[in-house]
Amino acid sequence: QVQLVESGGGSVQAGGSLRLSCAASGSLDSRAVMRYYRQNPDKQREQVARITSEGVVDYADSVKGRFTISRDNSKNTITLQMNALKPEDTGIYYCNYLTIGTSYWGPGTQVTVSS
Repeated sequence: QVQLVESGGGSVQAGGSLRLSCAASGSLDSRAVMRYYRQNPDKQREQVARITSEGVVDYADSVKGRFTISRDNSKNTITLQMNALKPEDTGIYYCNYLTIGTSYWGPGTQVTVSS
């Protein structure tokens, strides 16, 4: 089992910044991919960003150039720095830990961007 503890999030005006963090603990896999998803009432859950254990990153087109995901393997944490936030970035953000055959989810944290 893997436990994910999320922190960060909150409310900000458009153009502002927020930072999310996710710490993994338990039966960890050094090869695991860690990801952030988000979900709002109007859309399906979508992958926002992901990072491999080697630091290879990938972003949704909607956040490229504004969001940055990073990883500290020594602390088993990832951070999502979100800049130039837009109202459409509003949603619940979920941390995900993907290892071979298994996926774990954090409880989610709310991000609200007002115009």
